[in-house]
Amino acid sequence: MPTRGVVHVHSTPLNVCSHVEWAITRALTVPVTLQWSVQPLDSAARRAELDWTGPVGTGARLAAELRQWSMIRFEVTEEPSDGVDGERFMHVPGRGLFRAPMGAAGDIQLGEDRLRSLLADARGPEALAHALEQALGTAWDEDLEPYRHAGDGAPVTALPAVG
Repeated sequence: MPTRGVVHVHSTPLNVCSHVEWAITRALTVPVTLQWSVQPLDSAARRAELDWTGPVGTGARLAAELRQWSMIRFEVTEEPSDGVDGERFMHVPGRGLFRAPMGAAGDIQLGEDRLRSLLADARGPEALAHALEQALGTAWDEDLEPYRHAGDGAPVTALPAVG
């Protein structure tokens, strides 16, 4: 069953752009040429977006390929499909890769078992709050939020369906 998603390369050094395209090409198994624009928060960096369609698991393949360059800020989303949760991947330099299930509205989903585990392990309200923030990827969101807004109105590359 095909699904679709988006790759947001929020920030990458100019000399890594071609490597990013090659990584995405490997994951999607089709040639990719992105429309790069200057990242307004860092004029030495570039940003690009890509809409993709492909088999379930493509988002994980994309994130695995892109995480090879630790200096890249990126997000990959894969929408839910019949019987399969969606996923969100966020990567921030110095923080690494965050992965979580994603609902139809794009929200990170915490399942009942995960919540019960967080409650059982918490040593008080502050520890529970910290554990919830970690489980929701709050630190990644806080780092990426300015880059998301800086990309408003930037060009988006759309690919035909991939197999």
